[in-house]
Amino acid sequence: MARVALLVDEDFEDDDVRVVRERLLAGGHEAVIVATERGRHLSGRRGRETATAIFGSGDVSERDFDALLVPGGLSPDRLRTHLPSVRFARGFFTADKPIAAIGHGVALLVELEAVDDRTVTSWPSIKTDLINAGARWVDRPVVEDGALVTARRPEDLTAFCDVLLRKLDASTARSAARASEGAASHPPYH
Repeated sequence: MARVALLVDEDFEDDDVRVVRERLLAGGHEAVIVATERGRHLSGRRGRETATAIFGSGDVSERDFDALLVPGGLSPDRLRTHLPSVRFARGFFTADKPIAAIGHGVALLVELEAVDDRTVTSWPSIKTDLINAGARWVDRPVVEDGALVTARRPEDLTAFCDVLLRKLDASTARSAARASEGAASHPPYH
């Protein structure tokens, strides 16, 4: 089971949070809402979804999670100006842990300087921002480049979730194998 941080702020894209959270839970993973402050109540930009932050971004680190999800909407633009949220997200990039972003969610990746020489997709209006940050932008439903997984819009969520779940399952299997190898090389004392 992977523990995934959903980094959100006010006006997140409703379907990005709802659909991905449902698919993560159905896949046996944990989906944890992280926002600018713990306990903050947030609304989706379409008014169909709400979320309550379990953690504030300054209270946790990438070591507490296996992957990061950045939903689209107006939320990522707010997060990229919030230093603790940028630091939190940068930790995943530095640790080469999976980072998944949908639509405008890649705006936070630009702030992290995480798209240079990477192939990504996004909502078309931020194509130029990504290219100026050194990315190769493509118009595809979902793109996987190393630890990054990006999607264009809510209509692409089925394909996006399939790739993200595959990546999480592979990462979880590798972690379990490393743990069992470590246990086997250090037998218990009698």
